[in-house]
Amino acid sequence: MTEQEAWTIGRLLQWTTGYLKERGAESPRLEAEVLLAHACGCKRIDLYTRFDEIPAEPVRAAFRELVRRRAEGTPVAYLVGRREFYSLSFRVTPDVLIPRPETEFLLIRLLDLAATHQPAGEALQIADVGTGSGVLAICAARKLAGCRVTAIDRSPAALAVARANAEEHGVLQQIVFREGDLLAGLPEQPQFHFIVSNPPYVSEAEYAKLPREIREHEPRGALVAGPGGTEVIFRLIPQAACRLLEGGWLLLEVSPMIEPAVREELGASNSLILYPTIKDLAGLPRVVQARKRPAD
Repeated sequence: MTEQEAWTIGRLLQWTTGYLKERGAESPRLEAEVLLAHACGCKRIDLYTRFDEIPAEPVRAAFRELVRRRAEGTPVAYLVGRREFYSLSFRVTPDVLIPRPETEFLLIRLLDLAATHQPAGEALQIADVGTGSGVLAICAARKLAGCRVTAIDRSPAALAVARANAEEHGVLQQIVFREGDLLAGLPEQPQFHFIVSNPPYVSEAEYAKLPREIREHEPRGALVAGPGGTEVIFRLIPQAACRLLEGGWLLLEVSPMIEPAVREELGASNSLILYPTIKDLAGLPRVVQARKRPAD
């Protein structure tokens, strides 16, 4: 084999980028780099100084298998077992949703509000409902010194992933992990300054139209709320209202399709004051927010 024909790192990336592009990948070059870096056991940026290197056959074999599975629809995050969120790396498995950039808007809003909502003489209490891989709970614990987070999920397997992530990021002592259906397992009394949630909010009809790689690989129960997409949120709202401390905040990630219905439901609450919805970078309504009404 001539030097030009050799399967160098540069040539592997070039070929794989074209191959994945033909199969509909949205970011074929990025995916090729992530998969090859994983096979090589290095950081993605390190590939740029190794374009002329010829990986050993075991590395090429591992890379071929990763590319094959990606072409069949397995998400890259599940193939490499990691996903970045808010500039941190998190473990992910098929037991949890892959963190999306849109959820960072929920975290940023929490951090912004918390900066001006420090209770005197007590720890900031936060509930993350439907924690999944734990990205919201863990980022909050890292960024808000001394806060206490209750991370809740109905999936024991998801909680195991979240707990491992918390240990990896050094915040295990700040987080209590609870298995349960929303907030139903907690006392019905004011106890949280913030309740945040990225709950299931996809309708049955929307789910049928999602890309195959989502439908076939990510946990359906973490995506689908029911026929209308609002079912889980509508159950969560009254549960949150009675567990928020006076002046506390409820922050919900929603899809743009159900945002008007969620706002209407919150607006009908006697315990909550509705605030303007936070939009994402595309200008779409993404984070619905409400605050616990002061006692009369």
